Amino acid sequence: MRAAASLGSSGRIYICFKTKRSIHVAIYNDAATAVAPGQCKLNMAICHAWVLTIVVVVVAEAAPHLLVRGASDGPSAASAPGGCDLFRGRWVADKSYPLYDASACPFVPDVFDCRRNGRPDDDYLKFRWSPGNCRLPRFDGGDLLRRWRGKTVMFVGDSLSMNQWVSLACMLHAAAPAPVRATFTSGEPVSAVRFEDYDLLLVLYHTTFLVDVVQEDIGRVLKLDSMRNASEWLGAHLLVFNTWHWWTYRGASQVWDYVQDGNSTYRDMDRLTAFSKALSTWARWVDANVDASKTRVFYQGISPSHYMSKQQESQAGTAPAGGGGSCLKQTRPLQEATDAAGGGTSLAPVQAVVRGVLDAMTAPVSLLDITALSQLRIDAHPSVYGGPGRDGMDCTHWCIAGLPDAWNHVMYAMLLQQS
Repeated sequence: MRAAASLGSSGRIYICFKTKRSIHVAIYNDAATAVAPGQCKLNMAICHAWVLTIVVVVVAEAAPHLLVRGASDGPSAASAPGGCDLFRGRWVADKSYPLYDASACPFVPDVFDCRRNGRPDDDYLKFRWSPGNCRLPRFDGGDLLRRWRGKTVMFVGDSLSMNQWVSLACMLHAAAPAPVRATFTSGEPVSAVRFEDYDLLLVLYHTTFLVDVVQEDIGRVLKLDSMRNASEWLGAHLLVFNTWHWWTYRGASQVWDYVQDGNSTYRDMDRLTAFSKALSTWARWVDANVDASKTRVFYQGISPSHYMSKQQESQAGTAPAGGGGSCLKQTRPLQEATDAAGGGTSLAPVQAVVRGVLDAMTAPVSLLDITALSQLRIDAHPSVYGGPGRDGMDCTHWCIAGLPDAWNHVMYAMLLQQS
């Protein structure tokens, strides 16, 4: 075992223990009782560079509850007559935002922490989502912590699931009474945050396609009717699923060589058709295995990207000096309201597949229909502020704090509607 320590801000001490199988990082407020400053020779960045498992025990400094402020008028989402469309509305500038300080949240990976990575503007943090015909109930992280005491919330999907999982962990961390006792475990395919005082476990299960990619003699095979690890998702009290981002990749970015559908194997297949078959496999599994009396199920919906050709950028008047791509230097939403967003035609076919599969299910699954409200937020991507060692433009993922907080706020309102 190897050990090292680093003196952090506010007198905190970071102690790293590295074994052959894992890394353990303990954070303490009282540096004097842990190790002398002269021994603090290892920066935390090196600790995080040690791969495999990272376990962090967090003792947070006192912080006030940070609650989402809803619109000042209109019925609440939980009680609006005739229903409430939480996904059509507008982004409203709100100086009380963001909901939390990402620098005070110990769960944010470098790739999502745009401010830490040098993003100079912060207007993208100061927008609140407001539905058109009702208002969102105030987000109450303390209420969620109490409601979910002793429960497990699991996000199953790709890095966009990670975006939402990290956001929710930070929202609850900001709302929990100080000192916050939380354990953070980072691994593959499972990462988790446990809020010790509530015995609440937030889990991320990383899977790119929901269905399997298996290494065989012929190469990597994407199996549209196989979900060998799905039993690991059982037992959660809330399941939030997502896949789509990787289905369109080709060339070096494609992570499979063949597609298997039943007894037939193909070099390739229409990607929307393949996605539909795989999502139907997932739907049959949910119908057959998830007990709706014990587990609520959400499908995250389709998160949009904002890549454009240089010609499109020029026509839209968004091309930065010297080129560079799409979401770079964007500081405000594309439009104010979803009605002006043009309906999201580029994602309409895949949205139709998702809705069709969900509508055919016997199990009650809620669609967290984030596409239209997210399409407006070209300003909310990391762009070039994706962290050390990352090259190129990221117009797919989202900064934390930022847009995924609104996804979780809307999901909270849906849970209140269903309770």
